[in-house]
This record gives sequence, structure tokens and C-alpha cells, in this order.
Amino acid sequence: MRAKGISYDTGFVPGGSGTVERFDLDVVRRELEIIRDDLHCTAVQLVGGDPERLERAAACAAELGLEVWFSPYPLELTAEEMLALFADCAERAERIRRSGAEVVFVAGSELTVMDRGFLPGDTLKERLDALLNRRELVAEAGKRVAAFLAEAATVVRERFGGKVTYAAIPFEPVDWSLFDFVTIELIRSAEVADRFQEGVRALVAQGRPVAITGFGTATWRGAADVAPRSMEIVEYDEVTGLPVRLTGEYERDEEGQATYLRELLEIFEAEGVDSAFVHTFALPALPHRPDGDPRDDLDLASLGIVKVYADRDGDTYPGLRWDPKPAFAAVAACYGK
Repeated sequence: MRAKGISYDTGFVPGGSGTVERFDLDVVRRELEIIRDDLHCTAVQLVGGDPERLERAAACAAELGLEVWFSPYPLELTAEEMLALFADCAERAERIRRSGAEVVFVAGSELTVMDRGFLPGDTLKERLDALLNRRELVAEAGKRVAAFLAEAATVVRERFGGKVTYAAIPFEPVDWSLFDFVTIELIRSAEVADRFQEGVRALVAQGRPVAITGFGTATWRGAADVAPRSMEIVEYDEVTGLPVRLTGEYERDEEGQATYLRELLEIFEAEGVDSAFVHTFALPALPHRPDGDPRDDLDLASLGIVKVYADRDGDTYPGLRWDPKPAFAAVAACYGK
């Protein structure tokens, strides 16, 4: 693969609350150094809802020589709000690009279900219910997404001189001639495991560079079988939208997560994928709590390749509040070849 990457959360903003409370630029720089030097990544996908955070993190990544995938992630926004966000971020990404960095702009992800106006429903759950139970809506939603992406691509390219893409769900009908990469959120579950590699091969055969984003699994036994839904073992606060506890008791399986990522990265390498971005480095909103009530150990639901602590530093990297999982070593081994 040309670009060996991982996604890095700068803070999503669901329901007005951020998933990354502390944004310390010194910590960001140190973690990006680890991503470059210890994970052997050549690229990083910076994801989040705050344009200022994205730009500051992108500047750090660029200074470290990483290829930057500048990825504003709108949540629960209207089309008008998304276009304003993309316009702002495109100008910021262009400033980073003009510093000499290699920058790719990602004009959103999974818009059909994550934002308003494409499917009926004011919440993610309502839209997913509509998607699953009213299949006749899919084609109409696809037309709305296609029209929006054409407008979004124009808005971004008017302000940004680098390469542009969109991170699609496989069923979204994207006109890839608008973009420089075919970028797909492609996650293997047991249901599609027998044809997953063939699907990757078909994507690459289209002739345009393929980037795979969004792939990963949580850290409980059996999570890899339901990987696209492996985070659905969490109960959320109805007001803030932030995680509270697990829905039950689950068995930790860090090796299972490592095996899953190793197998997918080997498939992507074998089939000629251009760029891959493991999801994800860390999820601070899902801390590891090994003591006490098993339902409080939110890291079991985390796709992060490190386990984050809420109230102490880790043992591996002084001053950082996390320790690597076996998945960290698995990714490092694949990328370090």
C-alpha cells in the first residue's frame, strides 16, 4: 500500500458534547510522533467536528512528514450547515497544503445516516430504522446524497488545490469522477467474510486509487463477527449522547481485535489498495476500567488500538493516558514490513 494510515479523533460533537474533552497540542504531537515512528504509519486521517482542532492537528502531522487526510466529520447537520463546514475546513486544509504537506480533503463520511435530510428521521436511530425497514427509501436517499456531493465537491475545490474524496458507505451511489480516490468505509463481518476479499478486488479493478477507511472492531469476544455493530454494547445518556455503561458483561478479547486488523491489512495489501486507515487510534470517551463493575469497562466497546485510562497515565509512554493493545503491535508489524 502507498499510504499506511490510521484515523485520529480530534473530537466529534454529538448532541453538543465533545468526545475528546482535553485537546492538548503537546499530547497530539507526541501521539502523532508515535503513530509515525512506532506504528510506522505514513499517513493519518484527522477526524472531528471542530475546524480549529483539525487545522492545528494537521499542522503537527504535516511538520512530522505525515500525509494528512483532513476529514471534517459532520454529525446531525443539514446540507447548508455541512457546506459551510466544508468551506471553512477546505480553506484551512489549503493553508496546510501550501506549507508543502501532502493533504487529501475528505468531504464527509456516511452522510446518508449520520446527517439530516437524506433519510427520514431526526436521530441516527430513526434514520437507521428507516434504512432497514423501508428499503424503498434507499434509492431516493441516494439521489439526494449524489446531488449534495456534487455541490460539496465544487465548494471544496474552489478553496482547496489538493486531492479530494468522500468516505462512502458501500450502498451509497457516489459519482467517483468527482473525486480523486474511491474511498469506502469497508468493514468485514461474519456475514460477508466469504466474499470480502473479492469485493476489495472488484473495487481496485475499477482503475481509480482505492482508500479503505472506517475498518476496525471492538475488544470483546465475538466483536469481529459483528464488526460494523460491535460498538452497540453501550448505553448512552439520552441528554448528552455520551456513553454511560455497557449493556451487559462481556469477555475481553484483545487478541481477537489484533487478528481482525492483521487479516484485513493483509487483504488490502494483497489486492492493491492504495491507502488504508485503521479505525482508530484511541477513543477517550470509552475508558478502560479494569476494576469494579464489569459494565463500567467501556473500552470493551472501543475500536481504539490503545486502551485509555480516565484517571491515570499508562505504563508504556510516560505522560500519556493509555497503553497499547495487541492490535497496536499487529498494525505496527503490518506497516513496518
